[in-house]
Amino acid sequence: MIVALRIFFIIVLTSMLAVTTWASNDTALWKIPVDVSSHPWFIACLFDAYWGFLTFCCWVIYRERSMLARVGWLIAILLLGNIAMSIYMLILLFKLPTNATARDVLLRPESA
Repeated sequence: MIVALRIFFIIVLTSMLAVTTWASNDTALWKIPVDVSSHPWFIACLFDAYWGFLTFCCWVIYRERSMLARVGWLIAILLLGNIAMSIYMLILLFKLPTNATARDVLLRPESA
């Protein structure tokens, strides 16, 4: 399971970096046309994404013991979204042995 998750989050990270680089090279973020940025589906997608980011942050805040780590990851996830989330997961997954269980991934470690 751990190896499959590592592969999955490597794919997430590389694809997000690729699509973000492509989009940035095409159009600056602040130059999104008003008819796009004010479209109801654009706004709905942003709400969906950020509620998902905040949901993931709730788990990160539970899992991390340091207030600095909690705040740092919250800021990183709100600014970088799935790029930061996949980096967080890859750091976590590469700290675990390949025979780790879902419990090891999801729950706060006993010792820290």
